[in-house]
Amino acid sequence: MYMINSSRSEANVNQIARRIKNMERTIVLHNGCKGKSLSDALDIALETGYRHIDTAYVYENEDVVGNAIDRFLNSGKAKREDLFIVTKLFGGFHRGDEVEPALRESLKKLKLNYVDLYLIHTPMSFKKSDKELVMLVDDHIIPDPVDHLETWKAMEEVYKKGLTRAIGLSNFNIEQMQRIIDNCEIIPHNIQVECHIYWPQNELFDFCKKYNISFTAYGPIGSPGRKESHLGILGVADINKEPAPLEDAAVKSIGEIHRKTPAQILLRYLIQRGMIVIPKSTNEGRIKENFNNQICLHWQTDQSRNDCSFSTGTINIFYRARKHPDFPFEPMD
Repeated sequence: MYMINSSRSEANVNQIARRIKNMERTIVLHNGCKGKSLSDALDIALETGYRHIDTAYVYENEDVVGNAIDRFLNSGKAKREDLFIVTKLFGGFHRGDEVEPALRESLKKLKLNYVDLYLIHTPMSFKKSDKELVMLVDDHIIPDPVDHLETWKAMEEVYKKGLTRAIGLSNFNIEQMQRIIDNCEIIPHNIQVECHIYWPQNELFDFCKKYNISFTAYGPIGSPGRKESHLGILGVADINKEPAPLEDAAVKSIGEIHRKTPAQILLRYLIQRGMIVIPKSTNEGRIKENFNNQICLHWQTDQSRNDCSFSTGTINIFYRARKHPDFPFEPMD
């Protein structure tokens, strides 16, 4: 069990950071990944060699993940310590007395005694609904303000109890992270945010290196599936204007040089920066393609381009939460 006292153990933090980084190949699950298609995808990924599974309470698939993990471990092909399982605290459970019950519910679904990393999924706490996960009025979530420090204190407690081997944040900005760091007993071990060539997160990445916080990039290839499943309800007039890293001419050109697909280039670019990448796929071919990305990029040599030469933009814009007082990004109209 990982335990630390009031002084932060750098050796322990480094050990956790190395373990997260070593789980470079990740199965990431989002809303819509459910049922037999998810079950089959997990079986394929685990057989292929993936050992890092990223899920969340809000994805409503922890039970499917738990069954897949149970099958794989019972097959004798791996031990629990070979896996790195991540789940996340739902935004409706931010109050101090809600955090541990929420994690225990996730553990029950996952059929585990502990997770390897537990993240606060969003800095935005909101009211729950009896019928739906979140309460909406005029297509916007209803805030239920909870101090981040209250939530983080409870996260520290579940860490000390051994219910999770590491704790962290997701979708927080630098200001929000700094306030936690300045007032905490245990500094976050990990941050998970959207990151790709169009939103390289340079400032946040440097901030995390300063505090020895490992950095996980979600949406590393641009979340192309959202065009069909989400953009219509987000008020995006022209889905073709959404940033599309997979279609970028420079990415395609570098792929031709290395005989790799655009997805493999995009993943490797972030890995070489020192990030953990978590692409989502339930397609067998893409699962295996993403696994096979062992190349060495020389980005400027290959294409004579810097990060700033790409157009910029976020893809996961949290449209329904844009009026929340803890919305972590620039104000949206």
